[in-house]
Amino acid sequence: MAVTQVTFGFWDYVVIGIVLITSSAIGVYYRFTGGKQKTMQEYLLADRNMSIAPVAFSLMASFMSAITLLGVSSENYTYGFQFIVINISYGIFTPVAVYLYLPIFFELQTTSAYEYLELRFGKTARLAASVSYTIQMTLYMGVVVYAPALALEALTGISKTAAILSIGLVCTFYSTIGGMKAVLVTDVFQSILMFAAVFSVIGAALAETGSFAEIWRIAEEGRRTNLLNFDPDPTVRHTWFTLIIGGGVTFLSLYAVNQTQVQRYLTIKDLKGAQKALWWNWPILSTLSICTSFSGLAIYSKYFNCDPKDAGYITTEDQLMPYYVIETMGHIPGLSGLFVAGIFSAALSTVSAALNSLAAVTVEDYYKPLHRVFFKRDITPSSASLQTKFIALIYGFICLGVAFLAQFLGGVLQAALTIFGVVGGPLLGLFSLGMFTLTANEAGSVTGLACGLGMALWMAYGPKPATIKLPTSTEGCEFTNETMTYTKITGDNDEYLWIYRLSYLYVCVGGLLVTLLMGYLASMITRKVTGKRVDDENYDPHLFVPPLAKRLQLGKSEHVDLQNFSDLNKNLKVDPGMISTN
Repeated sequence: MAVTQVTFGFWDYVVIGIVLITSSAIGVYYRFTGGKQKTMQEYLLADRNMSIAPVAFSLMASFMSAITLLGVSSENYTYGFQFIVINISYGIFTPVAVYLYLPIFFELQTTSAYEYLELRFGKTARLAASVSYTIQMTLYMGVVVYAPALALEALTGISKTAAILSIGLVCTFYSTIGGMKAVLVTDVFQSILMFAAVFSVIGAALAETGSFAEIWRIAEEGRRTNLLNFDPDPTVRHTWFTLIIGGGVTFLSLYAVNQTQVQRYLTIKDLKGAQKALWWNWPILSTLSICTSFSGLAIYSKYFNCDPKDAGYITTEDQLMPYYVIETMGHIPGLSGLFVAGIFSAALSTVSAALNSLAAVTVEDYYKPLHRVFFKRDITPSSASLQTKFIALIYGFICLGVAFLAQFLGGVLQAALTIFGVVGGPLLGLFSLGMFTLTANEAGSVTGLACGLGMALWMAYGPKPATIKLPTSTEGCEFTNETMTYTKITGDNDEYLWIYRLSYLYVCVGGLLVTLLMGYLASMITRKVTGKRVDDENYDPHLFVPPLAKRLQLGKSEHVDLQNFSDLNKNLKVDPGMISTN
């Protein structure tokens, strides 16, 4: 295989321009129509009158976006098809989010999901969770901007610095002027482009190989079709256990308690509609994930005997898909541009949603409480809307800075899932302590959150052994006559602590379990020290998962009945002579 000169033509730039203008036009349209974003409810919650379809697509786009297109395809190319098993976890954990967590947020109807924690525990728990979420999403935005920058560098020769700046500035502009309605409607448009990009890769591979069977045969010879790894060893990177348990907990941390997703649910007027949107998200999410996974095998069918990274054509595995597109379809005017536009615009929709949610959390959890303390009054709705947009602008510039650091986090897929895991697991644990237990109190739960974050950080960013990658070859490359088929292997992994060798997908699980365990134990200890029993608490049933809420409501009604009976007895004057004895 000869070195391909990467080119990007005039029509490719035209297509990108059209896509960006269309996306921006949607934002501008909603900026100057309806209520013109003059209230917080319209800017952040789309007036709570959105339909199910755009919300379902937006739920998918905010989680996947460019990370999916680049990261999942390179994952399956480099490590094999095992990653596809993660889609089973989405089906297992979707009903948990739908029927246990979602009803609580819908009952409260709060702009910030973390207001729940103040109602259940207190201000300290709310602030701790808000700060953790802010750090998590700021880091994630950096990865989301960095991912398409990689694609542009591979296709156009534009440096990562220039690409990050251009993407980041467009994201900031679009996010600042567009409210939640624009974000949701644009996400549908972006999602279509994402599917089109993936289908174009698979279609090109089918045209070259002739059939799905041939793509699978080549992948099988390259040891990339193993789907039956049931090894319970938690240090194995991807098995059914790590993907279903670790992937499922990560999914739940995002779709059950993450502000970005909760805010989307609340754009629908009723609970049943929001639950339907989350159910519809599952097949949309899994379809894109499965197709993107297969696209990794499709790319391997072309490069099985001349790996572009080993040959020096690209610098990282995350550039495999864009490089494949330009080499395979670059001769078709505009098609490469459409692919890059799909990555570019997917990043726009994800970052705009993140900026919108971060602005909501900042205003509701930081700014409004401080304003009440210093000015002894609430801010006006119009002033709040304007200040929220300004805060979104600030976060956009912060996102730019983080994007320059994202290149040191490893592959974009693993980096994104690790970021979600470090903060997502402990936050899921904190919410779960409040929603599933009566024993948990603020002191204990915040202690559990701190311990969970510490454990997750230790697991994620300690010294790691290098991962074992499947064999690659440069035998078919024209730059050498030598065969360079090899497997990247590591030294003795026993040199590393066991906790450092755990699969990165268990970071979220570790943070969750430590938060739950330490939070519950600390709550029991503090209750014993203070003497405050669970029976002394006056719990609001709306703050708990439906089964526990029903039990509390039943208990309250029984207590009222007993109290009424007791009062009745006190008021009755019984003549002792009327009481007969045997």
